[in-house]
Amino acid sequence: MDWASKYRPKHLADVVGNSTALQLMAEWARSWTFSSKPLLLYGKPGTGKTSSVYALAADFSWEVIELNASDQRTRDIIKKVAGAGSVTGSLIGASRKLILLDEADNLHGTADRGGARAILDVMRDTRQPLILIVNELYQVTPEIRSHAEQVQFRALPARSIIPRLRYICSAEGLKCSEDSLRIIAESANGDMRAAINMLEAAAIGRSSIGDKEVSTSRKDERASVFDLISAVYGSAKPQKLMQIVYEVDETPDTIAQWIESNIGHIKEMNRYFQAYHYLIRADEYIGLTYRQQYHTLWRYATALMVLGVSESAGGKGIHARITSPERWRKIGSYRKQNMVRTAMLAKIGKSLHLSQYTLRDSYLTPFSLLADRDPLEFARAFSLDADELNLLIHDKPRSQKVVKNLIDEERVKERERVKAGKLKGKKESEPSAVVGRSAGPLPIPPNEPAPGQDTKGLPKSPLPGSEPPSEMRKDGKNASGDEKPEEKRTQKTLFDGF
Repeated sequence: MDWASKYRPKHLADVVGNSTALQLMAEWARSWTFSSKPLLLYGKPGTGKTSSVYALAADFSWEVIELNASDQRTRDIIKKVAGAGSVTGSLIGASRKLILLDEADNLHGTADRGGARAILDVMRDTRQPLILIVNELYQVTPEIRSHAEQVQFRALPARSIIPRLRYICSAEGLKCSEDSLRIIAESANGDMRAAINMLEAAAIGRSSIGDKEVSTSRKDERASVFDLISAVYGSAKPQKLMQIVYEVDETPDTIAQWIESNIGHIKEMNRYFQAYHYLIRADEYIGLTYRQQYHTLWRYATALMVLGVSESAGGKGIHARITSPERWRKIGSYRKQNMVRTAMLAKIGKSLHLSQYTLRDSYLTPFSLLADRDPLEFARAFSLDADELNLLIHDKPRSQKVVKNLIDEERVKERERVKAGKLKGKKESEPSAVVGRSAGPLPIPPNEPAPGQDTKGLPKSPLPGSEPPSEMRKDGKNASGDEKPEEKRTQKTLFDGF
């Protein structure tokens, strides 16, 4: 077992740093009810987000159900794992089940298709505590952010990491100087997991660690695109800018999109035009690179857009949130809209025995007019959700209201079915009022003659010259001369002849 897992904190009191965030988590768990919002933990990797969730569960005796980025997180899988777990009780006797969706901001590609919508559905319908973990807060959709309480985990200072490293050295019987511990803690850049991994790498096959061993086990210090954008619009020197841009694991065309997305922070018009001029020249070199497959031109594109835009910005810096490229958001929106359209066409086409292509090409406009006339009945007939109905009537608030009314109707019907089932079970369990009574004829009261007998119990004799009314004559007529009445045919008489 690696040291990061071996020395993971077992309780909230053992977690290093972020005391404010830990207090918010404990208070949320202590006062949790069905109406409580889920928690959304965000911050850089290695700041203790996942460890804090497991420590919280241990302190409150909760069972943890985790779904992370190593799993496929399609809509069906999230509904099956997290959705079912969020409305049912624990099987191991825990007081509650804590649903953990780790790395919820990493929903990409076809493997996670529909995952973001499924997460939002689970957040709305959960009957158990739910915690989401992300590295970048603004990489998740605004709907998810609005339905959760946000808790930030900040990078750990080196002075908080050093005591933990000293404790691990003592537990492992490892000698390490204070200078070596300080170098490791500062190299980790606030990442506790990275610091522990560096310490473990330096200790392999050794009983003591010096400065030489620490230098070979340092963290791979790659800059992020956010560091680059901050430096471009800040007051970084050209040499520092070029060092950062080569550490960023992005291609020049992606970096150009990030720089363009934040170019609006330049307020002076002449500087704004000058920055766009450098971006245009850089884009020309990027185009030549792809057309001629001569990737040496990338260095000119990188220098032009980074150094040129930095000079145009004038070192004023960015005093607002760094935004991702607009075209990425549009592509994500188009992809989501396409998925919703496909699901809507599949539902309607299956009900009407039409192919999706025929429905899309020939009948989509008439169906839109019918849906706009009576959206409630249309959504009920084809089981459409709010997004699918909105594609037909192009009115999002109205679609949400219609689907909400449908959900309320289903809840009322479900309560009535449950109530009717309980009443039926209660009636079946009640004892019958006629238990013990035989199915035969009623007993004859005492001192009463039986039918066809006199008071002495002897058979009654007919009057002279009369025939019994029930006795038939040989001609098939009764005593009064009427025809024999037709015998009533029942299910029993139908089988008497066999």
